[in-house]
Amino acid sequence: MMREAGTISARNMRSVDILRRAGDVAPAMGLIGTLIGLVQMLGSLNDPRTIGPAMAIALLTTFYGAILAHMVFLPLAARADRMSEEEALSNSVYTLGVASIGRKENPRRLEVIVNALLPPEQKVNFFE
Repeated sequence: MMREAGTISARNMRSVDILRRAGDVAPAMGLIGTLIGLVQMLGSLNDPRTIGPAMAIALLTTFYGAILAHMVFLPLAARADRMSEEEALSNSVYTLGVASIGRKENPRRLEVIVNALLPPEQKVNFFE
C-alpha cells in the first residue's frame, strides 16, 4: 500500500509540475506572439489601414498568455496539488488503519494516532 501511495503521489506531482510549467511559460509565449505580430505590422507600414488591426492582434497575444497563465494553468495546478495532498493524507490514514488492525491494536489508540494526522475539522470522535 505504501509503494502504491508513493507511485500515485509521484504521478500526481508530475501533473502538477506540468501545469505549473505551462503557467510559467504562457506569458512568455504571449510576448513571443506579440513580437511576431509587431514584425508583421511593421512589414505592412505602407498601408495605414492595417496598422491598427495588426497592433490589436499583436497585443491580444500578450493578454491571452497572461489569462491562460493566471486564470487557467496556475489555478488548475493549485487545485491538482491540493487534491494530491488530500489523496496522500487518505492513503496514509488507510495504511495506518490497516497496519493497526494487523497488529491487533486497541481501536482507541488507532483513533488517537489517526487524529494526530488529520486536520482539526476532520478529527474522528468515535469513542468520546
